[in-house]
Amino acid sequence: MQSLRSFYCIGHGPSSSHTMGPYNAGTLFKKRFPNASLYRVTLFGSLAATGRGHLTDEALRQALASSGVDIVFRPDITKPFHSNGMLFEAFNDTQELLGSWEVYSVGGSALKEANENPLAEPSIYPLTTMNDIIQWCQKEHKELWQYVEEYEGKEIWNYLEEVWTTMQAAIDRGLKQTGVLPGILQYPRKAPMFFAKARKEEKRAHGMIFAYALATSEENASGNVVVTAPTCGACGVVPAVLRYLKELYNLDQTDCLRALAVAGLLGNIVKFNGSISGAEVGCQGEVGVACSMAAGMASYLFGGNLQQIDYAAEMGLEHHLGMTCDPIAGYVQVPCIERNAVAAIRAIDAAEYTSYTDGAHKVSFDEIIQTMVETGKDMNTKYKETSLGGLAKRYL
Repeated sequence: MQSLRSFYCIGHGPSSSHTMGPYNAGTLFKKRFPNASLYRVTLFGSLAATGRGHLTDEALRQALASSGVDIVFRPDITKPFHSNGMLFEAFNDTQELLGSWEVYSVGGSALKEANENPLAEPSIYPLTTMNDIIQWCQKEHKELWQYVEEYEGKEIWNYLEEVWTTMQAAIDRGLKQTGVLPGILQYPRKAPMFFAKARKEEKRAHGMIFAYALATSEENASGNVVVTAPTCGACGVVPAVLRYLKELYNLDQTDCLRALAVAGLLGNIVKFNGSISGAEVGCQGEVGVACSMAAGMASYLFGGNLQQIDYAAEMGLEHHLGMTCDPIAGYVQVPCIERNAVAAIRAIDAAEYTSYTDGAHKVSFDEIIQTMVETGKDMNTKYKETSLGGLAKRYL
């Protein structure tokens, strides 16, 4: 399980797997063949099916800029290792092949080769299941954020501060922007309207949470800077919940950073033991995991014990099981943006529900992760970020 620096990635939306991942891969490939006259990138499966709507081609051209770039879309071919496959090829000025590289964007901007060796820093956490981590915390009389600090070092707080600053900046920008989002859907920005109405209400909890989630998700859909939590497509949930609770309870910076550590640890566990890729397991792995992270984080801030945090995180994911990834026209807009807003409310609900219990529950967080993976494997490909089924099919 890698550092939270690899989990909370800061970059341009609208998709961690379709935009950030390909951009990172293009950058790495260009370093290998900096003098190539032409780069050809063949996109397979989900990357090809929704690449234009996710700005995959634009991200690759930016990463490989200064030379010719040819993007080939092959949605009819899905590689067995993962549906987000890419084949990079570099040519000299006489069209001689200098080298090639097949790599996969597996979610949250992470890259893997077919042999499953991660293309990032090595694992730093010795324990990678929630059950084992809870036992460690109980034995050491420590909290989840302290487990993060134990193996990340105190330097992680500087990075999480940058993450929180970036999240809040996205909210602030999104609350001020009007007009329509880029693309053929002409989808209107709604965050400023929700924010204005919520400020006038006496009981404004839902409205403010909606506004914060919409603001972040609309910034993501515009290709602006956001933080993967766990992905770009689900980036609005955690910031919305944390911003609302910060204002409600007057949380200080330390409270917020520790909460982000708890949320990040939960998401990291899912990423390691399951998947956060919509192309692999559907939106349950994106918005579902974001809800789970936010629920566990909120439970921690409500003073929940380890079992209550596990329960809240489990509940947040459990009630998103089977959620499909069916973006209309391949844009991270409909139904993605509204899902972020609704999931943020559900995260608060899960944390509040578990606060009325002693934390005892039948299904553990670790078990729900495995259930999500099994559900994703059974899910038809057309419901996994291909825009070939579900809501997407209605508007092709």
